[in-house]
Amino acid sequence: QVQLVESGGGLVQAGGSLRLSCVLSGSSFSRLDMAWYRQAPGKQREWVASIGNGGNTNYTDPVKGRFTISRDNAKSTVWLQMNSLKPEDTAVYTCGARWFTLRDYIYWGQGTQVTVSS
Repeated sequence: QVQLVESGGGLVQAGGSLRLSCVLSGSSFSRLDMAWYRQAPGKQREWVASIGNGGNTNYTDPVKGRFTISRDNAKSTVWLQMNSLKPEDTAVYTCGARWFTLRDYIYWGQGTQVTVSS
């Protein structure tokens, strides 16, 4: 059974930083594309960042220059470093995975809460 487990969320003041972690088990990590999504109350789920099995990265415009996604295949782990956090970053952040040959993210973690106070 494929499992993704996130950690690292919490409560921070605006301008602070957090680093989220996502550890995968039950699959071949090196063959997966990984991504972070978030969903705030009253809003639709939003794609935040992704990193391919080859290490290429992409970000949604609101987080460019502030967030960094990275991975370590030996540890089956993907991170999201979040700096200069804003109240609008408040959301449940979820890790997702897809086979690099496919289009859809099919594996999801439970999510970790990030709250940014003003």
